[in-house]
Amino acid sequence: MNKTRGTKSKYLLYAAILLIIVFLVSSVLFLIEIVDRGYSLFPEQDYDYANYVITYNNQEYVLKDDIETVLIMGVDKFEDAIDDSSYNNNQQADFLMLLIIDNANAECSAIHINRDTITDINVLGVAGEKVGTVNRQIALAHTYGNGKEVSCRNTSDAVSTLLNDIKIDHYISLTMDSIAVFNDLVGGVEVTVLDDFTGVDDTLTQGENVTLYGEHALNYVRSRYGMDDSSNNNRMMRQRQYIEALIQKTKQCVENDDSFIVDTSLEMAEYIVSDFSTTKFQNFAEKISEYNFTEIHSIEGEIKIGDEFVEFYPDEDALDALVVQMFYEPK
Repeated sequence: MNKTRGTKSKYLLYAAILLIIVFLVSSVLFLIEIVDRGYSLFPEQDYDYANYVITYNNQEYVLKDDIETVLIMGVDKFEDAIDDSSYNNNQQADFLMLLIIDNANAECSAIHINRDTITDINVLGVAGEKVGTVNRQIALAHTYGNGKEVSCRNTSDAVSTLLNDIKIDHYISLTMDSIAVFNDLVGGVEVTVLDDFTGVDDTLTQGENVTLYGEHALNYVRSRYGMDDSSNNNRMMRQRQYIEALIQKTKQCVENDDSFIVDTSLEMAEYIVSDFSTTKFQNFAEKISEYNFTEIHSIEGEIKIGDEFVEFYPDEDALDALVVQMFYEPK
């Protein structure tokens, strides 16, 4: 009888172990499914934009009709350094520019956002869901997520928060490799060198007109450390200068070559993360290539340089005025 009880107990122990194993395997599979689904999560902006009204200087404003926004991000990593299997990463959005497309007037403008801007950014959990917020440099929003789609969407959400909850319709992220590639696809970009690059890139002499190719284009828009001004201020001025010249050069390529957009899209695909499909991106590029590009705006504010970090604090009044100017019209 003791032997029977012992055998029965042994079987019960085996059954319990088997149940635990099944439970653990099921839990792991369920967690994997949640994580996979979570990588496509993005906090929805639950505003009724069609009927959204704000009051500014005692005047009621509504959103302009037929405005489309596209966030352009330059990620401070190279393509082979990206690992999208993790829920966080060390890839910061080193460059941020919001394109504002006015379809009604066939115009395009932009807001250049300092990567050191202090604002609220979402902290994401292992499943890609929002678990909290922190008040830090906006470039760090990209470090939450998988380094690709989730990180791009989290950065878009941070830009929306900064700009008083303006909706971000689309995003395009490019790795640093892409600058040199696209620069050379348009045949180089001519600029007047704004800063002293001695010791950083001796081919770039301050005050000279040069045509940038390859890594020199990357050095021109990326370099900050080792320069006279190690803050992001001078670099942003160079980036705006470069982009304005790049836009004009790209327009010339589109006008002179009917296949330029399609060929370039295929060439650049490996460097880009976007919510645009290839076809929609090509259609979008063709559309705005015919629009008039008006101006690149910047956000006024104060730079504070600490022992380890540089922080930029926007002037709230100036920021409110810019948002109203770019996105609203009197009711």
